[in-house]
Amino acid sequence: MGRSTRNWAMIIVLALAAPLGTAACGGDGDEKPQFVSGDGAAAGASTTPTPPAEPLDLAVTPANGAKKQPVSVEIGTSVKGGKVSNVSLTLAGGGAVKGAMRPDGSSWVPAAPLKYAKTYNAQVTATSSAGQTETTSISFTTMAKPKSVIGSGLYLFDDKTYGVAMPVVVEFSPGIAKKDRAKVQQRMFVESNPPQPGAWHWVSNGTQAYYRAPEYWQPGTTLDVRIGLEGIPLSNGRYGNVDRKATAKIGNRFEMKVDNKTKKMTVLEDGKAIRTIPVSLGKKSTPSSSGTMVVMEKKESTVFDTRDDPDPANRYVTDIDFAQRLTWGGEYIHAAPWSVGDQGRRNVSHGCVNMSTANARWLFEKTKTGDPVTISGTERKLVSGNGWTAWNLPWKEYVKGSALPVPADLGA
Repeated sequence: MGRSTRNWAMIIVLALAAPLGTAACGGDGDEKPQFVSGDGAAAGASTTPTPPAEPLDLAVTPANGAKKQPVSVEIGTSVKGGKVSNVSLTLAGGGAVKGAMRPDGSSWVPAAPLKYAKTYNAQVTATSSAGQTETTSISFTTMAKPKSVIGSGLYLFDDKTYGVAMPVVVEFSPGIAKKDRAKVQQRMFVESNPPQPGAWHWVSNGTQAYYRAPEYWQPGTTLDVRIGLEGIPLSNGRYGNVDRKATAKIGNRFEMKVDNKTKKMTVLEDGKAIRTIPVSLGKKSTPSSSGTMVVMEKKESTVFDTRDDPDPANRYVTDIDFAQRLTWGGEYIHAAPWSVGDQGRRNVSHGCVNMSTANARWLFEKTKTGDPVTISGTERKLVSGNGWTAWNLPWKEYVKGSALPVPADLGA
């Protein structure tokens, strides 16, 4: 522990007055002193004396003089008898570091990774409800830049507008081991405005994690995301490679619902059906996936090249217009002028949602990345992680994929 100073509030004791207790931390502060009789007993009250306030005690990490700290280090705080009232962190010989306390008060988080192989000075002050203060100062040094890192990616970009089902998607290469996921998840921050608290869900192999709220985002929501991974030490000897940030918007509610029984897509905008489109889905040997997906990317023109497919019958090279990806496995919504005669009648595709060029163009011009697409009634169920499958589970099942406890008020 580093240097500490204490400033004790002056206590004035009146003659014959019984000692008054200090309001507990978090109280309403409206307690009033009792008038006492000449024998020191409060009129109409018990003569049991009020217990003294809990002494103020502050502990801070890292330890003073600590070496080789990760650049993701946080200023840990533990307080008895009060709460943290101020934290400052400065680079030795440099300027102040911005940051904020975690909501639970457990630590102060720098707003950006610290610099490698540098010395920092921190000062933490705690204050009791009676005005007593305690300040602790520490100094520590960060580690050199590690050589072994883990790759990561964030599928969210500044100033872009997404659909109401857009999850915050983080990707890791290689995947994060189960024993490290809680540590990593603690460094993945999402703020929504208006507030819509959500939860993280890890895909089983740890290569992706999704964040969403219990319901689709409200249109007009702003998402502020920081994936603060740089310098996080992992159990395999690697470290997080970089911090990533993005501020994005959620647009209008636009949904697509495909029914294999009718071979039709119903398009809804703000809850109202605006068009019904005949479609052809995947034939029985290559069925489309049933489940809730989102538009992952859009390409006005592309080439489908499946010459590496193990089944010769599924190998082809075809120019495609107005393609919208739904899965990593290669399922798209796209124009298929060759199957117009089958659309609305039978399934002939290799798993994609086929429609006419006119309908595909119209839809392409309406959709956004993150718009939800629900397909029902096919021979195959959507596999978790095959695309951004955050919405393919009921909420109570989804939250089981979190590496940290989910607050009870989120209905876990």
